[in-house]
Amino acid sequence: MLKHTLAAFAAATLFASVAAAESPSKLTLSGDITIEQAQKVLKAAEEKARQQETLMNIAVVDAGGNLKAFSRMDGAFLGSIDISIRKAKTARLFNMSSKELGDLAKPGQPLYGIEVTNGGLTIFGGGELIRDKTGTIIGAIGVSGSSVENDMAVAAAGSSGL
Repeated sequence: MLKHTLAAFAAATLFASVAAAESPSKLTLSGDITIEQAQKVLKAAEEKARQQETLMNIAVVDAGGNLKAFSRMDGAFLGSIDISIRKAKTARLFNMSSKELGDLAKPGQPLYGIEVTNGGLTIFGGGELIRDKTGTIIGAIGVSGSSVENDMAVAAAGSSGL
C-alpha cells in the first residue's frame, strides 16, 4: 500500500512540475474557444433569456465538444442541465445546429435514429455552433429550459455574442 502511495505521489509531483514549466500559451490550442470567449457567449445568452423572461441552462463546449462553461439561471429546470450540454455537444459533433440535425433525423430522412449514437444526442433546437471572426468553429452552445423556439433564440444570441 505504501509503495502505491509513494508511486502516486511521485507521479503527481512529476506532472505538477512539468505543467508548471509550460507557458499557458503553449497549452492552449489554436482554434479553440477561450474561457473569456465562453463567458461572453454565456453573458449574451443570459441577457436574451432575461429579455424573454425565461430561465435557462446554458452550456458552452470547446472545439472538441468538452464542457468549457456553464450557467444555470436561478430556478431553471434541473432536468434541462443535461439537455443543454447534449445540445451543445450535438451541434459540435456534427458541425450543424441541433435543429438541422433533427430535421435530418426525422422518420424517412437519411439520419433517422442518429439520436441513439454517441451516448445519446439531442436533436431538437437549442444547439448552435460558435465561430470566431474568421468563421472557424471554436465551440458550440446548448440552451434548454423553455420552448424550443425560446431555446433557439437564446442559443442564437449566445453564438453571436463574440
